[in-house]
Amino acid sequence: MVIMNEQGNILIIDDKKSDAEEFERVLRVEGYEVETAATAEAGLARAKQENFDVVLTGLHLSGSDEQRKEGLHIVSALQAAKPSLAVILMTAKPTTQTTIEAMKLGAYDSIIKGRVDWNAFTTLIHQAVEDTRFQRERPKVPVPLAEPDAIIGTSAVMHAMYKQIGRLAAKSVAVLIRGETGTGKELVATALHRHSARHDKPFIIVNCAAISEQLLESELFGHEAGAFTDAKARLIGRFEQADQGSIFLDEIGDMSINLQSKLLRVLQQKTFQRVGGKETITVNVRVIAATHRDLKLAILEKEFREDLYYRLNVAVIVSPPLRERREDIPILVEYFMHRYGKELVGNPEPQIHADALDCLQEMSWPGNVRELENVVRRALVSSHGIISLSDVQEAIAQDAVAKTVAPLPAGDQPLTAYVADLLAKVMRSELDGAHARVAAAAEREVYSQAIQLAAGDQSKAAKWLGVSRPTMREKLLRYGLHPRIESATKIAA
Repeated sequence: MVIMNEQGNILIIDDKKSDAEEFERVLRVEGYEVETAATAEAGLARAKQENFDVVLTGLHLSGSDEQRKEGLHIVSALQAAKPSLAVILMTAKPTTQTTIEAMKLGAYDSIIKGRVDWNAFTTLIHQAVEDTRFQRERPKVPVPLAEPDAIIGTSAVMHAMYKQIGRLAAKSVAVLIRGETGTGKELVATALHRHSARHDKPFIIVNCAAISEQLLESELFGHEAGAFTDAKARLIGRFEQADQGSIFLDEIGDMSINLQSKLLRVLQQKTFQRVGGKETITVNVRVIAATHRDLKLAILEKEFREDLYYRLNVAVIVSPPLRERREDIPILVEYFMHRYGKELVGNPEPQIHADALDCLQEMSWPGNVRELENVVRRALVSSHGIISLSDVQEAIAQDAVAKTVAPLPAGDQPLTAYVADLLAKVMRSELDGAHARVAAAAEREVYSQAIQLAAGDQSKAAKWLGVSRPTMREKLLRYGLHPRIESATKIAA
């Protein structure tokens, strides 16, 4: 019987005695209790019988017969018998096929004998022990998976929003949903339709920002054959398709003034004409609109009709930003982990360490729930089914770089030349959002230089920049400038 060791209990399965002794010596110095087995049969039996924290297994365990890969069988068998147990494959002659197969079967990691960085190796073992014990000791509580279009959240602001949805769902009035990008405005619209008397009738979604002005009119109201060059046949528009049901106009603030006039007519008279047509068509459609823009400001800038605004502004639902409901982040993370766990890590019940969850709760999330979802997905991909703090930090940094940060100016490139180059790329449709990219690039440079000059002292750098320490920490994370735990998988095959 294995005596439980506070540091961890390790089983090494290897028919090469010298290799097994080398790994055993390193692990014992680190305080681990180590047991060895020279054959696949003996090792597999011990691993199934006892509660080891980590199993290290060689690939070839039959002497010189390299055709047999017993190590892969051990990985597969233990994944089935003890899915929480971390099994690490060791091989002196790694191949692409073997490494891929091992990871596919559920290996925690794969290392190359003879090229081991012992510092990275001990870090890997420490993390593996921690992950095994985390899964073993955590009570298995079934998590009911919500529907893909469910609204997740139990905070006070979400409860208030649910009440507003309930009040308006049964009414046929037009509804305006206001909220920042990524807050789930489409989910709110779906809930309004689902809980209305029209729930069994069509629900049509149109993203006004994703369709050009010339095509949007035809998309919404249809066209007659010959109405324009490519109009070969009559097209039934979205409003006709939504008759007796609901239509959701996302990002209505991006709709042209001309189209706003036709929409106002539909709201007031429930009639319109197809493009190129003379027939007046009558529809019974509930209009649900959404925008992230400040429509009052758009009115002042002559970009939105005041009469349409007041027509829509009678019934308003505000979809709150994630920073105003941080208490919902744990259940959102849980939802996303279980939604994507099977797909991304082959584990339908992935988990997350407390410090990683704390990190997610501290972020301000300018991209809201959509950004959180993306970060959780990235973190899952780099995890072993248990999201660590380093997984979260890496995912946040990657997400920020992928979305907002344009290449910084070269050391000798003036800012004016950098901006000109960026705008040229925007004009060629190679980039978009020039203002956000320049602002993000400049902000990243300011924080980068400040933390370097402060020699890593976040409090000092925050004081220089006139920001709080939590803000400083978040920016360092967001721009990939935060000192992160180096991944132990550097030694992976």
